[in-house]
Amino acid sequence: MAEQVCPRCKTTSYQNPNLKLLVNVCGHKLCQTCVDVLFTRPSAACPECNTPLRRSDFRIQQFEDSFVEREIDVRKKIVKVFNKREEDFLENEDPLRAYNDYLEEIEVIIFNLVNKIDVESTKKKVEKYKKENEAVIRKINSKLSQESERVKLQLEVEEKEAEERRKKFELKEEHEKKAKNKEKDALIDDLIHANASADEVLARHHMTKLQIKKDEEKKSMFFQGKSKSSNTGTSKLPIKEVPLYKYEPLSINVCGPDVPSSEDIQGKGYSKNVRPATAPEKAAGYTESIACQRAISEAFNGLFL
Repeated sequence: MAEQVCPRCKTTSYQNPNLKLLVNVCGHKLCQTCVDVLFTRPSAACPECNTPLRRSDFRIQQFEDSFVEREIDVRKKIVKVFNKREEDFLENEDPLRAYNDYLEEIEVIIFNLVNKIDVESTKKKVEKYKKENEAVIRKINSKLSQESERVKLQLEVEEKEAEERRKKFELKEEHEKKAKNKEKDALIDDLIHANASADEVLARHHMTKLQIKKDEEKKSMFFQGKSKSSNTGTSKLPIKEVPLYKYEPLSINVCGPDVPSSEDIQGKGYSKNVRPATAPEKAAGYTESIACQRAISEAFNGLFL
């Protein structure tokens, strides 16, 4: 980062590590001390360009490049006046084209003011637009302010929720850490004073640990079920007794004679008229009796009609 220098008193950031530079609306910089000395009166001129300034026209410098600072200031002022959005151009014949022309006009105005091109005529143009659209500008700014406030409140709620989750997580971690230390101390005491072997003590502590875990899981399930019942407004769903399901074979009326079973097809020689199944087909569960039974079924369908 380059060394910062106040153009008026020539103080550098090397001489004063706490040097704080402020930038004004015309893009020129002054240190905090020079601004305080310069603005003992309500207003004063910029030492660089003699532009009339107030104390409120200075703010802390954010970028090293003064051109960038100037563009940010100009853009903030212009977009407060030219604050229409895309939905404000829906009544035009070509809304998208009208909105793009509007954005291009804004960029031309900002470019002229930042680069000091036709400054007077550009300022007059801005003032003329401001007077002609004063009511619209005020209305849109009010709407934008409300949206900004709503977003701010939403962010505050999200930050609060995140902070609560963080605290809960920290409390849970602390509780688990204390429980582990307590369990460790209890194990050491038992190993020292218990009248049993180390394996027995370890096994007993392991069983105790499992029991505690089961109790915590049951407790958690109980509170979850209680929370769900309170949310739904029902403590217990009614149980309706119905008869048990009984399987019944599917019966299809084919309007024809009954098809021979697979045993009859094999025993009575029906399958002799069908190509034998190959080894891969048998591996997949296919047999010649299936093909024969299907052919006979198709032949018998609808004979009684």
